[in-house]
Amino acid sequence: MFDFQDLFQWDRFITPTIIKTFYWLVISLIVLFGISGIFSGLATMAISPFRGFILLLSSIASVVVGVVSSRIAAEFILIVFRINEHLGAIRDQGQMR
Repeated sequence: MFDFQDLFQWDRFITPTIIKTFYWLVISLIVLFGISGIFSGLATMAISPFRGFILLLSSIASVVVGVVSSRIAAEFILIVFRINEHLGAIRDQGQMR
């Protein structure tokens, strides 16, 4: 994890350590909105079966797309920080010579 002193040092980033927390927060919100959409679709089926079925399918598809998209976004952020670490290591190797 990170320490309070890490907030005042610029040698180490805190984003890679907290990105997992934000990822799970986003996943939980996506699932909650998906469940809400599923219940809305089921309620709409009582009025219009076709429209309710479309809403139900779109809610399920939105959950799947949202989970995959949030994973891709989190991995992209982690990759950017990892590239930065590797470039710093390459820079440090060049300074040793």
